[in-house]
Amino acid sequence: MGTFTRIAAAFALLTGSAAGAQDSPGFLDVKGTQIVDGQGRPVILRGMGLGGWMLQEGYMLKLGEVGPQHAIHRKLAELVGQEAVDAFQRAWLDNHMTKADLDAYARWGFNSVRLPMHWNLFLDPSAPAGTTRFNEDGFRRLDALLQWAAANRMWVMLDLHAAPGGQGTDLPISDRDPTKPSLWESAENQRLTVELWREIARRYADNPWVGAYDLVNEPNWDFDGQGGHGCEDKKNGPIEALYKRITSAIRTHDKRHIIVIEGNCWGNNYAGITPDWDPKLVLSFHKYWNRNTDAALAGILKLRKETGRPIWLGESGENSNGWYRDAIRLAEGHGIGWAWWPHKKMGFNQPLEIRPNPGWDEIVAWMTGKGPRPDPAAARTAMMRVATHDIAFPNLIQHRDVVDAMIRQPHDDTTLPFADHRLGPAGVAIAAVDYDLGAPGIAYRDTVEGNYHVDTGGERTPWNDGTTYRNDGVDIAREADGAPFVTAFERGEWLHYTVAADGAGVRPGRLVIAAESPATLWVSLNGGARLAFAVPAAQGWSDVPLPPLAFQDGTNRLVVGVAAGRVRLQSIRLGR
Repeated sequence: MGTFTRIAAAFALLTGSAAGAQDSPGFLDVKGTQIVDGQGRPVILRGMGLGGWMLQEGYMLKLGEVGPQHAIHRKLAELVGQEAVDAFQRAWLDNHMTKADLDAYARWGFNSVRLPMHWNLFLDPSAPAGTTRFNEDGFRRLDALLQWAAANRMWVMLDLHAAPGGQGTDLPISDRDPTKPSLWESAENQRLTVELWREIARRYADNPWVGAYDLVNEPNWDFDGQGGHGCEDKKNGPIEALYKRITSAIRTHDKRHIIVIEGNCWGNNYAGITPDWDPKLVLSFHKYWNRNTDAALAGILKLRKETGRPIWLGESGENSNGWYRDAIRLAEGHGIGWAWWPHKKMGFNQPLEIRPNPGWDEIVAWMTGKGPRPDPAAARTAMMRVATHDIAFPNLIQHRDVVDAMIRQPHDDTTLPFADHRLGPAGVAIAAVDYDLGAPGIAYRDTVEGNYHVDTGGERTPWNDGTTYRNDGVDIAREADGAPFVTAFERGEWLHYTVAADGAGVRPGRLVIAAESPATLWVSLNGGARLAFAVPAAQGWSDVPLPPLAFQDGTNRLVVGVAAGRVRLQSIRLGR
């Protein structure tokens, strides 16, 4: 049984996923402070945000320094021409999100996705002011997504991530051009937003796989406060007024679907907003880089109690596996569903990682001022390779450790093998990076296990210093040939491995290890004593014998830790 299959099977047993598996769940609805299905059963939404598909935020393409999508496309056009950029964008939209992606999320235990929509895929930007022309390209893609979702029995939460004009001073998240009027500065942009939602409701009023209408993602705008992102505002009147207009437009066609609203300050400031204008309102909040304690949810839980409205963690993520597990356990413990961010990017801390071809890295270096201007023909080839090959599901790195942290670990404090370590007559070589799947303190211990900079007030903290292979606190680097190894393995840290032995007996072992100065490590088998041993200083990799270990027939639990010093660990060799 593969690891992903084990994760899904364990989750099904834990959550009783057979409930509702044979009968249609129907439209999501509101019942008191709960989101329920069509039969009135409470639903915990477990979703992925499809960030990067219809809206390209720079950091997802290694272009955070360039910023919003329109700036990225403009810079690319300087290099390869607008026609090539248009071809790149079409191919990107065709290949970034496919049925294969959604099928995988369904297999892994997710029941929903949140779709971040860019207004210019659904509205024609060239239409004269005061008129509305719809862009069928966006609707065609949404129709396909809904068909895939129906086949997988998943809800799609429609999220207007980039509203006309842009909804805040955080420019990349809404592709805002600050030289033009924002959503809040333009009556025309607000009219277009209302008309877009009216049309969405007209088209999808009868589709039960549309989970909800998430009206405007993360407003972050000062109306009566200061600070630049609406976090100090006390009234938020323009936000409430626009939400009421959109709701009224939606209800001309659709009385059934849930409507999700978000506060100012990236979704979290509801001061002055009284959510009483529709019986199916849900309050969304977003959570990043803070502690996973009841205190972190105190404000939104108080709002749920005071308003009698359901709440939904509409966006969270961009952290370590341990943080994910704790945040989801916290949310679900309070009956709150969630959607994680994002599902795919050029980075390691989400379920699917894009591994771009070297030509893209040359483009990135030029666009960020760190390299020479690439040859335009080579750049066009590299761009299209990204959009037609690199982002396609079969070519992605699938991070099963991330999925396990989100789906199984919030409900299960045990470990699962990351890889099959079978100790037979010929012995076994265990890559150090292939320690078990599980939470911090259970599968591993590291001195830094996540990024909490919002609470600490400090800098953003890397957890895996090498930002590769796995998303735990364990630091991982790579050899010149790409082979991963554990680095910065230091005092107080340890790694847990499941080893299946074909027969009982004492077996020899050794570590392939490097230490710049003398260190002391320890090893423990099946909960036994920690057996310490010395590691001498060496310039490169060297073999260090382990104390004799008495394995039992079948499953064994092997733990390797550091008592003193700091080392790099490549592998554990047993039985030879």
